[in-house]
Amino acid sequence: MRIFDPHIHMTSRTTDDYEAMHAAGVRALVEPSFWLGQPRTSPASFLDYFDSLLGWEPFRAAQYGIAHHCTLALNPKEAGDPRCTPVLDELPRYLVKDRVVAVGEIGYDSMTPAEDHALAAQLQLAAEHGLPALVHTPHRDKLAGLRRTLDVVRESALSPEHVLVDHLNETTLKEADNSGCWLGFSVYPDTKMDEERMVAILRAHGPERVLVNSAADWGRSDPLKTRAVGDLMLARGFTEDDVDRVLWRNPVAFYGLSGRLSLDLTDTDTDTDTDTGATGTGATHEGNSILRGGE
Repeated sequence: MRIFDPHIHMTSRTTDDYEAMHAAGVRALVEPSFWLGQPRTSPASFLDYFDSLLGWEPFRAAQYGIAHHCTLALNPKEAGDPRCTPVLDELPRYLVKDRVVAVGEIGYDSMTPAEDHALAAQLQLAAEHGLPALVHTPHRDKLAGLRRTLDVVRESALSPEHVLVDHLNETTLKEADNSGCWLGFSVYPDTKMDEERMVAILRAHGPERVLVNSAADWGRSDPLKTRAVGDLMLARGFTEDDVDRVLWRNPVAFYGLSGRLSLDLTDTDTDTDTDTGATGTGATHEGNSILRGGE
């Protein structure tokens, strides 16, 4: 089983997670930019973070045979903080980078006018840069948030076919599907979706335009939930082709809209064995390695 996790925050994960993900079949991922865990106080902290998503994390992932890409944005949780909003002016110089395959996460947290502005502005940036957009639907008032999101998408220059609406559930699936957007589902241990509900949705809806992610982050989450969904799909009678479509071909198709998706690790500064995920002792990134206590 080959797996492409289309939404996972590896900055908040350990190298043990990378190793376990490779063993489970994960060979590619997209890491959307998100919040720090506490409020940022200036755009400079965003820029260092963006640089790490373009350098350190792809290097770290490659040590375990996983191709890493990212999406960059002013995230919804911080879109209303005036200390952070100047990052919107900095984004254009980052959105031209090779490993950036979408603008995201964008969308709503509390559905404020400031979030309206940030969402519309970043959908415009996506259109101008020929990139798709990854949209976060809010954790509260989810259906109202989805409807407001889709209104802004319809008013933008970006077609729905270039928008992935994420964190969906049973209450938001129908309207998201009718919009023509791609459909994203996050599978968590306790919150959002679980694998049983996810497989039930796939049985009712089918695999078309569906992306399943672990969205693993700072809190209780599981970077192997994509594999759990694949295993349960097979146990419930889905074919291997169905699983491959949902867990590999659909994310490749969506992020491939950027024209930048590269699943070849040979251009990464590493001497990893991509079949086993073994780390070469000479691998460094800007003079740093992930090794401790070795040669």
